[in-house]
Amino acid sequence: MSTLYLYMERKIILLASITGGLAVILGAFAAHGLKPVLSHSAMDSLGTGIRYQMYHAFLLFYIASTNRLTSKQQSLLFKLILVGVLLFSGSIYLLATNDLTTFEFKFIGFITPLGGLFLISAWISLFVYNLRNKS
Repeated sequence: MSTLYLYMERKIILLASITGGLAVILGAFAAHGLKPVLSHSAMDSLGTGIRYQMYHAFLLFYIASTNRLTSKQQSLLFKLILVGVLLFSGSIYLLATNDLTTFEFKFIGFITPLGGLFLISAWISLFVYNLRNKS
């Protein structure tokens, strides 16, 4: 394996580990620390952000471990997922906890679907890469 491939693989595994670990921490914090102070709707929203973050941590582990992708393909997927999770899940976290702060996060509502587009783009790209790879 090339050095570039191993570097990309390591980078993706590190992001997957951080993303997955933070999802567990945020889930535990939401269930034990925020449940008493957030509405049912806000808790549902947090759950959605956490689930999507964890799903994409698993996807990152797949991307790092498969030999069906080139380093360039892995790099693009890495970037799409990183930006997607930050925008999608991150904006959900801020919007769901908006009532707990004095700062108004509602103006960032447009960021959530933008993050979703990045995540969808990653899945479509993965599909196309695997469709083209005949091996």
